[in-house]
Amino acid sequence: MTSISRRSAVLGVAALTAGLALTGCTKAATDSGAAGTGAATAAAKLSVVFIPKNLGNPYFDTSDAGGKKVVESLGGTYSEVGPQQASPDGQVQYINTAAQQRASALVVSANDPKAIGDALNQARKGGTKVVTFDSDTDPQYRDLFINQASPDGLAKVEVDGITKQIGDSGEIAILSASANATNQNAWIDLMKKDLAANHPNVKLVDVVYGNDDDQTSFDKTAALLQTHPNLKGIISPTTVGIAAAARYLSTSDKKGKVALTGLGTPNQMREYVKNGTVNEFYLWNPADLGGLAAYAADALVKGKITGKEGDTFTAGELGDFKVGANQTVLLGDPFAFNAGNIDQFTF
Repeated sequence: MTSISRRSAVLGVAALTAGLALTGCTKAATDSGAAGTGAATAAAKLSVVFIPKNLGNPYFDTSDAGGKKVVESLGGTYSEVGPQQASPDGQVQYINTAAQQRASALVVSANDPKAIGDALNQARKGGTKVVTFDSDTDPQYRDLFINQASPDGLAKVEVDGITKQIGDSGEIAILSASANATNQNAWIDLMKKDLAANHPNVKLVDVVYGNDDDQTSFDKTAALLQTHPNLKGIISPTTVGIAAAARYLSTSDKKGKVALTGLGTPNQMREYVKNGTVNEFYLWNPADLGGLAAYAADALVKGKITGKEGDTFTAGELGDFKVGANQTVLLGDPFAFNAGNIDQFTF
């Protein structure tokens, strides 16, 4: 399954510029220091720009749709722009454009923890609130991070899943997104520690990167199986990667012999669960993640919270949330999808 490219980079910038200009958005409320010195009134129209890692990614289509629903329910203006390929340089131009147009808030899934930092802080100095979600920057570059689940919880559920499926013995590999993806690298480090401490008979023989591109991930899966003929399992903590790996395995002689798990969406993985390629995979609800990020952005813009530890805010039907250490808000625990429940979900 290939990603669908929805717009060119040039058109994306143009659309953002025109959209924000037409809405007449005003500068968001700011704090001292990196967050700027301006002030917003309660009457200022909320304008939130979502910048995913890349466009045409089903995971971000779902998460950003959740954000759109919340922003519009709050009477605000929603925009989604971003690069076609997942790269930090590709995100910077959209950050800069949104800042120049004085968006109230940016909601960003970072392609690098540092490379987009200067652009984000420049936006903050102009009064724009910055919320990262899914993949974080260094804390100094944003006001809040909306974490989909704890890194420890995600790493553990994936390691537990693959080791159970292969009988807690044998060779496994990891098919990740990009080498610089903050969230992926944090999870992988924790997976390595868990394997070393609790699964001495399971050997991690390789970590490869599909750059959140369907064809690249498909090709990397083929190469893994060729390079490691004794491979018994693959973990892919990326929705693009796991779907591409499943597509390859489903038509290969390794189907049913090489276990695959990781993070995926039900709509992507349904056929592979039903045809026996994949037994179980994990995720949170990305629409809830995008919605929570939008509620957090609104709370920052309206001055209900500042992002300090202990701040609390209400996120509609999602409930009440508290800001934790390092200005982080946790959505919840990962969920296991399998043949017994996958038809209950349609994202």
